[in-house]
Amino acid sequence: MMTSAPTQRSVLTALLLLGVVTGAAHDLWAQSRSVDELKDRYRRPQTVPFPDDNSFTQDRAELGKLLFFDPRLSASSLVSCATCHNPAFSWGDGLPKALGHGMRQLNRRTPTILNVAWADALFWDGRADTLEAQALGPITSPDEMNLSSQELVERLKRVPRYVTLFRIAYPDENITPATVAKALATFERTVVSGIAPFDEWIGGSESAISEQAQRGFVLFNTKANCAKCHRAWNFTDSGFHDVGVPTEDLGRGKHLPKLGGMQHAFKTPTLRNVNRRAPYMHNGSVATLREVIDLYDTGGVARPSRSPDIRPLSLTSDEKEALIAFLKTLTSVDPPVCLPELPR
Repeated sequence: MMTSAPTQRSVLTALLLLGVVTGAAHDLWAQSRSVDELKDRYRRPQTVPFPDDNSFTQDRAELGKLLFFDPRLSASSLVSCATCHNPAFSWGDGLPKALGHGMRQLNRRTPTILNVAWADALFWDGRADTLEAQALGPITSPDEMNLSSQELVERLKRVPRYVTLFRIAYPDENITPATVAKALATFERTVVSGIAPFDEWIGGSESAISEQAQRGFVLFNTKANCAKCHRAWNFTDSGFHDVGVPTEDLGRGKHLPKLGGMQHAFKTPTLRNVNRRAPYMHNGSVATLREVIDLYDTGGVARPSRSPDIRPLSLTSDEKEALIAFLKTLTSVDPPVCLPELPR
């Protein structure tokens, strides 16, 4: 039975008094000093960031959307960016590992592009510093879309409507690999997860999430140690960590071979709409959220590069269910994405 708003506001503090949060978790909780202070860490930003050298305009966003859904950006003319980053799968593809050129299975799962406007480094291994630097990577990769930059530009220049749209969006730059990347990046920055029940609760609607989910929020920030990496409104530190997933893939370590802690380290994904994005981890090796929590509960594979923050947690079954209840409150009901009519 749902309690009244004044009573619910004290639920989390009451958990501490009742002994639900104890030991080391008590110390972490004490650092936050109050539930309201803890909530403040998760308030959504009011604006979407765009770089000065690629500021937002509606023309650029609309051009980027056309390019994003256009299969002519692949050598086969059968695969678009949206083939892997499908809005119906929360901007992923629902597969354990992505499929590339010629339907070959790749080594990693397709990451969502939700909220990439706030990302510092892109790809699972962080090899691109900006969205503009990332955008052409899949297009020109022989393993993914397999289209050269030269052929990309030539194809677009053969479409009169694209010539006009680029002239409007980037009047002094014409159609180049750089402007293609800029337009794609502009559109991708507009892909932002909507208001979820969790946001309503943060905003003061005490009945927006269940008491079980509120317990999960406490655990998320204390005993379960999730907030160490999945922090702030987007639930990511944008960092790279080896979390003990069984894998031979070096991840970030391939690009930073001298840093021991970066071996088998992968980018922390956002948890927004996470219950719609199974399977999980960089290689799609974990099928459900419960199995993800089980992996963290055991501490995963013990190896020299494993993050010191990953350790056995001794979570109970009820605590795991509370965590799952909380994670489900991060899912928003977003408006459907209308497919654009592509230029001819």
